Amino acid sequence: MDPIARLERLPLGRPHFRLLWLLGLGWALDAMDVGLISFTLPALAREFGLGPKEAGLLGSVGLLGMLLGAAFGGRLADRFGRRAVVGYSLFLAGVGSFLTALVPGLSWVFLFRFLTGLGLGAELPVAASLMGEFSPKAHRGRMVVLLEAFWALGWLMAALLGYLLVPSLGWRAAFLAGALPALYAAYLRLSLPESPRWLLAQDRKEEAEALVAAWERAFSGPLPEPVPSPLPRPLPYVALFRPPLLRRTLFLALAWFALNAGYYGAFIWLPSLLVAQGYGLVRSLEYVLLITLAQIPGYLTAAFLVERWGRRPVLVGFLTLSALFAYLLSRAEGPSQVLLFGSLLSFFNLGAWGAIYAYTPELFPTSLRGSGAGFAAAVGRVGGILAPYATGALLPALGPGGVLALHGGLLLLAGFMAYGVGLETRGRGLEG
Repeated sequence: MDPIARLERLPLGRPHFRLLWLLGLGWALDAMDVGLISFTLPALAREFGLGPKEAGLLGSVGLLGMLLGAAFGGRLADRFGRRAVVGYSLFLAGVGSFLTALVPGLSWVFLFRFLTGLGLGAELPVAASLMGEFSPKAHRGRMVVLLEAFWALGWLMAALLGYLLVPSLGWRAAFLAGALPALYAAYLRLSLPESPRWLLAQDRKEEAEALVAAWERAFSGPLPEPVPSPLPRPLPYVALFRPPLLRRTLFLALAWFALNAGYYGAFIWLPSLLVAQGYGLVRSLEYVLLITLAQIPGYLTAAFLVERWGRRPVLVGFLTLSALFAYLLSRAEGPSQVLLFGSLLSFFNLGAWGAIYAYTPELFPTSLRGSGAGFAAAVGRVGGILAPYATGALLPALGPGGVLALHGGLLLLAGFMAYGVGLETRGRGLEG
C-alpha cells in the first residue's frame, strides 16, 4: 500500500506533536541566536566604538552566513536527507554562538556570527519542509505556522537575555546563555525521523514503509482508508527555473527578499533606533520586550487563518498591515504610540513569516522542496544582509523615523510579490 497515502490519512496525534516539539525547540533557539545580535548591538557598539555603518555591518554578517547556509542546506537536504541537515546545522549554530561569547576582539565576533548564521540558514527552510512532509493535508499549513511560532518564543528569550544580562553582566553572558541550549537541542534531534517522502524519492521504499508503519502503530482504533496520491518523482535542479515552477520560484524569492529586508532592517535596529530617539538603553529594551510579546498572538492568528482563508490571502494581508504599522511607528509620538504601533507591527509581521513558511514548501515537489525553499530563503537573506547595513548608512540622513518608514515600504513590496506567485496551495497535495 502507498506509504504516502497511509501517512496522509493519519489524524493529528502524538507523533506529529512530538516532531513539532523537537523541531520547535531548535527553531526557538535559532530565533534566540538571531535576536541576540539585536539586543546586544548597543553594548557591542559601545565597547568596540562602532559607528552606525560598522554596527549595521555586524548586524548583517550573521545574515550573510544564513544566505550561504540556506543556499547549500536546501540542496544538501534533497541529496542527503532532511534529518541530517537539521541536526548538524543546529549544532553548528550553537558552536558559533558559544565561541562568540569567548572572542578576544571584534574581528572574531564577525567570524563567529557568520558561523552561527551558516548553521541557522541551513536549518530553517529544511525544518519547515520536514514538518510539512509529515503533516496531514488538512493541517499542514497550521502545523508549519505553529512551528514558526516558536520563533516568537526564541526572540522573546533573546529579549529577556538582553534585558536581564546585558546591562549587568555584558553581552558575552547573553551569547553564552544562548549557546548552551542549542547544543542540547542538537542532541535531541538525533531522534528525528527521516521524511518518508524523501526516502521514496531516493527509491528507499522499505525504509519509508517501516517508518510510516511505526507512526500508524501510535494510533489506536481503526484508521481512515488511504486515498492514493502521486508519488515523488526525481527532477533536475534547473526545473526550478523552467515552467511551471519558474513563476513560483522567482516571485516567491522576491517576496522573501523584501520581507527579510523589511524585517531585519527594522527589528535588528529597533533597540538602537529607540536609543537614538532618546529613550535610553534599559527603557528601549523594556519596550522591545513588550513589543516582542505581540509576536505570539500574531503567529497563532495566522495558524488559524491559513487553513480558513488560505496561505496567499493571509500572507498578502498580513504584509500589507505590517507595512501600515511600520509607517505609523515611524510617526509615533511618545511611549504609548511606540508600544501600540510597534506591537501591531510585530503581530502582523511575524504572522506573515508564519504564512510564508507554510506557503513556501508547498509550492515545490518533494525532489526539489529543499532546493526551492533554500533558494527562496537564500535570496531573502540577501535582503536581510543589505538592510541592517543600509539602515546604519541611511540613519544619519533619514533619522529613526525615516528608516522605519522605508522598511514599511519594503514590507508592502513583499505583499505585491507574494500576490504575484499566483497560486493558492490550501488543500492541495504536496506533489500536485
